Amino acid sequence: MTRKGCIWGWIIGVVGLLVVFLVTLVAIETLLGQRISLPTAGARVGLVRIEGALIDPAAIIDDLEAVQRDAGVRSLVIRIESPGGGVAASQEIYDRITKVSKEGLPIVVSMGAIAASGGYYVACPADTIMANPGTLTGSIGVIMSFTQFEELFRKIGMDFEVVKSGEYKDVGTWSREMTDEERELLQETVDDLHDQFVETVASERGLPIEEVRAIADGRILSGRQALAVGLVDTLGSLDDAVALAGRMAGIEGEPRVWEPVKPRRLTLFDLLASSIARAFERPSSSLGAQYLYGPPSGLHKSI
Repeated sequence: MTRKGCIWGWIIGVVGLLVVFLVTLVAIETLLGQRISLPTAGARVGLVRIEGALIDPAAIIDDLEAVQRDAGVRSLVIRIESPGGGVAASQEIYDRITKVSKEGLPIVVSMGAIAASGGYYVACPADTIMANPGTLTGSIGVIMSFTQFEELFRKIGMDFEVVKSGEYKDVGTWSREMTDEERELLQETVDDLHDQFVETVASERGLPIEEVRAIADGRILSGRQALAVGLVDTLGSLDDAVALAGRMAGIEGEPRVWEPVKPRRLTLFDLLASSIARAFERPSSSLGAQYLYGPPSGLHKSI
């Protein structure tokens, strides 16, 4: 074999091994259902994105855990683009971010166009919260909303029979109007969840609780307004947040960013299951109590 043919043989062999490696990696990712991050050298800034309504915290928690496992990540930027969502989901994400912070990883939150209600709640454990001047944030409050079709059912001659184990078992049902006692019961629950939100903000931000209560009426604030009342620490972009996180980690120069991106694999079964679930979903709130910015539709009564 000539020298040229030998070189080409080596090139083909190396390419073949690389292809086998990549195919094997994809197969393992498919079996595990998650992205495998290959180790890279050098200190870097981790980036986790929290986007959309907070309903299922699992994917966000997975990303936070991936950042914790990567020894090269020396600080973390959390980019938030969320109007909030379910109370429990917001609290679970908050708890995980708190654990990351307690392990000594510096955290900077970067707020995008909106980081309101639960989107603000999950930002609270960060060492530094950075918003854009025009970010919509705040909206410290709790909401429950219910659809009620009693008048419509009466017009079409439809009625419902309910057998229940207790007086309040069907509270919030769409088949009848809510009683004063039921409304008072739900209001007590909403007030308790609101107190939890206010206490968390006051504790994490080092603010007197009465100052937080004064703005915890659900109002939305711009980033500049939030800075004035102490809900955020500074103003800046995502690039500014990354640069700050790099300095906090002692990284010289422009820091490299590592982001745990997981591929989305939607099967035909996933799409069918999602469609069926939406078709049979109750017209009342599917999230229960919510740390959520955004008015309910006109068919809903808000608490």
